[in-house]
Amino acid sequence: MIVAGIGCRKGCGADEIVALIEDAVKRAGIANCRFTALAAPRFKDAEPGPREAADRMNLPLLLIEEQAMKAVEPRCPTRSETALKATGFASVAEAAALAAAGTEGRLVLPRISSAMATCALAERGPR
Repeated sequence: MIVAGIGCRKGCGADEIVALIEDAVKRAGIANCRFTALAAPRFKDAEPGPREAADRMNLPLLLIEEQAMKAVEPRCPTRSETALKATGFASVAEAAALAAAGTEGRLVLPRISSAMATCALAERGPR
């Protein structure tokens, strides 16, 4: 099962997020994957884009606490100084995806980006 981690700028719409997730699936070569959820940081709760994207994909939106994202940040391969300055996280999408995927989760696709959003895919570990 795959979790899509999302990061986005204020005002990013669901169309851009869904298109980026579709691009991520193609790049990862997992066209028939089953998504478990979309994951975004809790501090994006007021942004409608991630919630609307999850609704369109008929998936739950998991809002990940900053503490959980900080715990997995050492496992994130991407370091964006821009993201770090803006959010305190070097890769919002990767941290959200890995935190949602659990302690044995692994990235299937590191962060990719569009104009206003980022996406990373993680696979849930065995339960």
